[in-house]
Amino acid sequence: MSSAAEIVLTADQLHWLTKDQAWHYRVLPFERRDHTLTLYCEATADRFNLQEELELLTGLGINLVPLANADIDKYLSKYYLKDQATASPQLQQQQDEDFLRQLIQEARNLKSSDIHIEIYEQKCRVRVRIDGLMVERYLLKQDEYPALVNKIKILSNLDIAEKRLPQDGRINFKSGNQQFDIRVSVLPTLHGEKVVLRLLSNDATNIDLYTLGFSEADLESYLQGIRRPTGILLISGPTGSGKTTTLYATLKLLNKETRNILTIEDPIEYTLEGINQVQLKESIGLGFATALKTFLRQDPDVIMVGEIRDTETANMAIRAALTGHLVLSTIHTNSAWGTISRLIDMGVPSFLLANTLNTSVAQRLIRLLCPECRQQEVFDNALYPRQFKPYSQVSHHYVAKGCAHCYYTGYKGRKAVYEVIPIDQDFALAIKNAEMQVDHLLAERGVLTLAENAFELFKNGQTSLDEIYPLLFNY
Repeated sequence: MSSAAEIVLTADQLHWLTKDQAWHYRVLPFERRDHTLTLYCEATADRFNLQEELELLTGLGINLVPLANADIDKYLSKYYLKDQATASPQLQQQQDEDFLRQLIQEARNLKSSDIHIEIYEQKCRVRVRIDGLMVERYLLKQDEYPALVNKIKILSNLDIAEKRLPQDGRINFKSGNQQFDIRVSVLPTLHGEKVVLRLLSNDATNIDLYTLGFSEADLESYLQGIRRPTGILLISGPTGSGKTTTLYATLKLLNKETRNILTIEDPIEYTLEGINQVQLKESIGLGFATALKTFLRQDPDVIMVGEIRDTETANMAIRAALTGHLVLSTIHTNSAWGTISRLIDMGVPSFLLANTLNTSVAQRLIRLLCPECRQQEVFDNALYPRQFKPYSQVSHHYVAKGCAHCYYTGYKGRKAVYEVIPIDQDFALAIKNAEMQVDHLLAERGVLTLAENAFELFKNGQTSLDEIYPLLFNY
């Protein structure tokens, strides 16, 4: 029987078997030479009959290497990912399903946010982003790649003849009872066109502001900000940090019959009944600033701007807040207070910002350890970044291990961590005077930083040091 040493399978090896074949016969790819395929199989399998059946199926000579049953389970779950709600070793009826449809459905089942279809000099591959990390799933033949790209272009109403310029489109995907939108981005690269499919969720029923990850104090400060009838509330963070989800959860809370709510977004990720949502279309001149000008003539109570990208949009958002509206938006900065200096650098007058900004928020997404397999270890302070001073003593911590419940990643799900600064008179004065060092004000009001909130998740055993490590440099 083969040793239990860690087995690493490449995307090329995974291509030798379909997902259904691997699960049904409970085999894993090992080696391929000429017309012979060597596979791992369960130690308890009837190897004679299994070999005969696989040779008939594949048309190749089959060699079988026994592996512990538990290891077969482990690597099937790790490399041949299945939606756990429907995972089954039973072979389904073989169907000549459309690869693109199958790929999208698989990514959706795995709660993936993006599908990357890429071409290089020697290979083409498909990767998906799960819980923020890229996972390679398929290798494609180079002669099949152009047809796949064209199929995506046709579905998203793009020009199949245009291969020199980037293109953006949208697909409305339907499968059974599921229906959702996909944002398509096509980018010309050295060896061909790279395609990224962003899977958007139309279902906002599960978004709840109270379960996103706010601490009690931060949630109270945030709620005070959105209860004010006027002013601007900004959420900062890098791409993929959950800013839009927080905004939608906020809109869901604000969505009343007595309010007129307008949004300009790129893309519209969720549809909310009772809210007037506008899709940005730069190609015809409908940008954030243009939409904002029109919004002010639409008698709004609440305005949501998908992102403040330029000076014109920033000034229009400030103007909307000054004229008696509540404005919600996002911006790319590293911290809640960094938002102020960014807006001032963009040309927003500091006195206007001081009079309109009512809450500044920063957020990040942290992966949570799988509760089924996390492993406790004694903690060594030398693991912290150099010069970092821990907020409290930690004697034991948990590390990622990996099991069938988490596809052997060691993590399951993500949680947002926040930094919420409610702008009061003292903060407003600091903004007016362009003071960037306000640590004393933050400490007086008990505002916890991103690093402090992330450290609490680590201390409580919900996440690992590896996950919060990048935030500990921002102390």
